[in-house]
Amino acid sequence: MSIFQFPVRVYYEDTDAGGVVYHARYLHFFERARTEYLRTLGFSQQNLLSENQIAFVVKSMQIEYCVPAKLDDLLVVETCVDTVKGASIVFSQILKRDKEILSEAIVKVASVDLIKMKPVPIPKEVKAGFKINK
Repeated sequence: MSIFQFPVRVYYEDTDAGGVVYHARYLHFFERARTEYLRTLGFSQQNLLSENQIAFVVKSMQIEYCVPAKLDDLLVVETCVDTVKGASIVFSQILKRDKEILSEAIVKVASVDLIKMKPVPIPKEVKAGFKINK
């Protein structure tokens, strides 16, 4: 099982007046982790766009908020790939503070031709880079 870990620091801009992370910011943390995961596999979203005219767009997301993150917390987003199909990838992501789970998300992204705005097959070299968890 291959798990990509991405560190995240909570800044003032991520929080509400009480110093608690605003719920929408979790989406930012998860997005950054998925982008950096692709980068570690040797794929830049910008290169995929310029070379293949494709982008990965979020099709659906299921998110569970368990425990709030707070100002100055050092967190880790754990990301792994559950399934890869023709034009979609399902990611499992967990946001942790030390060993405590703060939030969990299942994110389905689609490979889309941005000119036609239609799903297209994920490039073979990208598919080959993923390690699927069973």
